[in-house]
Amino acid sequence: MFTVVCFLVWIYLLSVFTRGKLYFYQFIWGSVGLFVFMMMWIQPVAIRPLTNLVCSAAGVAGRMTGFYESYSEYSMLFVQHGSEAISLCIDYECSGIIEMMAYVSMLAFFRVYDWMQRIILSVLGCMMIFFANIIRLFVIGTTIYYFGNDAYYIAHTIVGRIIFYALSVILYYYIFTKSQIVKQKIGGFHYAKNTDTSV
Repeated sequence: MFTVVCFLVWIYLLSVFTRGKLYFYQFIWGSVGLFVFMMMWIQPVAIRPLTNLVCSAAGVAGRMTGFYESYSEYSMLFVQHGSEAISLCIDYECSGIIEMMAYVSMLAFFRVYDWMQRIILSVLGCMMIFFANIIRLFVIGTTIYYFGNDAYYIAHTIVGRIIFYALSVILYYYIFTKSQIVKQKIGGFHYAKNTDTSV
C-alpha cells in the first residue's frame, strides 16, 4: 500500500512539473522515480532470465575460443588455468540490470527525443549495455585463462570495469550529450525545431 501511495505521489508531482514546464525538475524527479519503481517491480522478475541470458551469451564466446565454459542454468562461468580452476557466478550486480534501468529511466524523460525515438533508443541502448557486459565477462575469463586465479581481482575489479564503463560512456555521449548539442541552438536554452547543423 505504501508503494502505491508513493507511486501516486510521484505521478502527481510529475504532472505538476510538466504542466509548469519545469522540465529540469521533471527530468530529475521522473528519472529517479522511474528507476526506483523499476528496481522494485521489474528487477525481481527480470533478474533471473537476464543473468541466464548473459551467461549463455558469454558462454558462446567462451566455447568458440576454448577459454571457459558456461553453465547458464546456474548463471556460472567455469575458467581453468592449468591445474587451477575458478567459478564465476553472474549475480545481480554482474547482470547489467542496474545500468539498463538507469539508462532507460533517464532516456524516458529526455525531451530531446520524441516518444518513438525514446522507445527505439531504449531497446538499442539496453542491447549495447548487454553486449558491453558480455565483452567485460569475456575479458575477465580470458585474463584468468592466461594468468590464473591470481589475476581475478585485477581482471574483475579494474580491467573489466574500465572496459564496461568506457563503452557505457560512449553510449551516454552519443545518446545524451551529442544529441543535446546537435538539437540545441547555439547560445540558447531551447530546443531547435530541426537538426540542420550546416553553416
